Amino acid sequence: MTKKRQLDTEETRIQRMIASDPDAPEATDAQLAQARPFTEAFPVLAEAMRRSAGGRPKLDAPKMSVSLRLDQDVVARFKAGGPGWQSRMNRALREAVGLSG
Repeated sequence: MTKKRQLDTEETRIQRMIASDPDAPEATDAQLAQARPFTEAFPVLAEAMRRSAGGRPKLDAPKMSVSLRLDQDVVARFKAGGPGWQSRMNRALREAVGLSG
């Protein structure tokens, strides 16, 4: 069987399954004519989703991602303290250059 024939057969099978699903009937032209954008139909929900879609709130001073080569024993010492080792390393660097916090 050729690749195109296989795809045609698979598509036919999928379309038959869609047509036979009573829980998901295909929309009629009349229903499609009445359709409205989600933001119009559910403005409050759309706004809530828009606000929460970005993840965490933006920071005033976001961290900068850098690539840095360090001695293995230095990294091992920080990692030995358990989770949060990167924050502890950042704090140690801040203290070393005379920055607070």
